[in-house]
Amino acid sequence: MTKNRHLLATLVAALAIALPGTAGAPAARADAGTAPATRSGWTGTWEAAASGTVPALPGTSIRNVVHVSVGGHAARVRISNRLGTSPLELGSVTVALQERGAPKSPNAVAGTMRTATFHGAGSVTVPAGEDAVSDPVSLDVPDGTNLLITVYTPVDSGPATYHRSALQANFLAPSGNHAADEDGTAYSGTTGSWYYVTGVDVFDPHTAGSVVALGDSITDGSGSTSSANHRWPDRLAERLRALPSHRRPGVLNAGIAGNRIMLDGTGPSALSRLDADVLSRTDVRTVIVMEGINDIKGSPNQSDPAAFENAYRQIVQRTHARGIRVIGATITPYGGNGGYTEAREAVRQSVNAFTRTSGPFDAVVDFDAVVRDPADPHRILPAYDSGDHLHFNDAGLKAMAEAIDLNDLSFTAERVPERNAA
Repeated sequence: MTKNRHLLATLVAALAIALPGTAGAPAARADAGTAPATRSGWTGTWEAAASGTVPALPGTSIRNVVHVSVGGHAARVRISNRLGTSPLELGSVTVALQERGAPKSPNAVAGTMRTATFHGAGSVTVPAGEDAVSDPVSLDVPDGTNLLITVYTPVDSGPATYHRSALQANFLAPSGNHAADEDGTAYSGTTGSWYYVTGVDVFDPHTAGSVVALGDSITDGSGSTSSANHRWPDRLAERLRALPSHRRPGVLNAGIAGNRIMLDGTGPSALSRLDADVLSRTDVRTVIVMEGINDIKGSPNQSDPAAFENAYRQIVQRTHARGIRVIGATITPYGGNGGYTEAREAVRQSVNAFTRTSGPFDAVVDFDAVVRDPADPHRILPAYDSGDHLHFNDAGLKAMAEAIDLNDLSFTAERVPERNAA
């Protein structure tokens, strides 16, 4: 009982700090990501970067299934209208645990359904170009569990900010407000995208902060098994769960399929979205940067290695200004893919040489060395190739996650005794 009372008191204090303003006040802008010097007990546990817009779904309840990395005793949800053109009206937002052992089910665990409020109100209007973060939701969230985050859109609020490639079955109830339904019977439709929801934080007084993976489709998980959470950031989170809770950071996936470092296209470029997708997230301590293949092979392609070097330096400079470590990742092979040419391969090799030996990074993970075919180094090892000679299957993504030295994540002064032992 004493332990429970202490935990309750800690949580109440955290909620009081996290609830500025009064009930009914306008939704807070999502600039509450804490700098590494500030320890609030909140940390990021899940992210989906806004990748574009699609037509809104008025009158629909959208049940997003998200897989958290670390757990906590409360949660808060980030809703995004960052790419929208008019105010976003949401009639209801709810949070629940998904039915256990059923990653393709719209059913909630009985008794876990909670209403998310925004400054005390059960509905929220998010201005165009902005995000809103919910009040804390009292819910025990286990490590590595799936949450159902449901939003009800009563009217057409214009283009919907979404993450296109969720690689997760999500659910649609097209006939009104079913956000609070524990039973998923009303959810007769499915979607492979996440709508409006771009982040989840959890509260734990022993938080170890969070790690952000900034990348493109390889980080987003293209080529992996759908609804299985086999993206390499998910696999990294699995490794970290073997550590004690005070040494276990949340892992946030800021990958966008088709993303580029320097040019907008499929989503804002890495440079233009760094604030929104990395620096504004909660208690970020390390970012892993794996971007560049789409700049090399995309149209228009970037052929000057110096442009990549300058972009990496900008990312590191802006990130270091917030006290956050940066791990650089080498660009993986793509020989045999339709975008491959010898000239572009020379750019990739030059950029990778810079990352390994001259880059401004605090540490380097050599993904290229891990996944390339020793007999043909400009290609992916066949056992890791998803089939398009660019993206990785589940085995390849797991190998990438296992290549990361956990000591480089800088979540504690303690060191992991044996690399890749988790």
